[in-house]
Amino acid sequence: MSVKSIFFTVGVLLLTSCESSDKPVSAELVKNPSTANAPNEKSELPIMEFEENTLDFGSIVQGEVVERTYKFKNSGKIDLIISSADASCGCTVPDWPRTPIKPGESGEIKVVFKSEGKKGHQNKKIYLVANTMPSQNVINLTGEVIAPETE
Repeated sequence: MSVKSIFFTVGVLLLTSCESSDKPVSAELVKNPSTANAPNEKSELPIMEFEENTLDFGSIVQGEVVERTYKFKNSGKIDLIISSADASCGCTVPDWPRTPIKPGESGEIKVVFKSEGKKGHQNKKIYLVANTMPSQNVINLTGEVIAPETE
């Protein structure tokens, strides 16, 4: 086989293997009702409405563990799905519902704050990613950590 025939064969294979497809790519793979193909009105999306966005745990002694519960309601028209919850610090651990919250139903996010090694005013942020607009919602946990008395 000559070099010319090898190049010719490779060229033909390259041209025929790169078939152009005019099929539109579906944005339905994104599990958010607001897609690139058909953006929905904000009013059609879930709305995460918190009773309180910021909870204050008051003053605690360093080393104490505090748990607070944020209550919210889905006041939107479709199921609310919280895909993740992350805190601004490893000392703060959120626990959120892993199942969809139906329109009109309520849910809770429990947050545990471990004050070991902390001192002074604390303001921890919890970032929730959901199928809302905007997709990131922020709740806050604040309070004061007092150093333990030494004798």
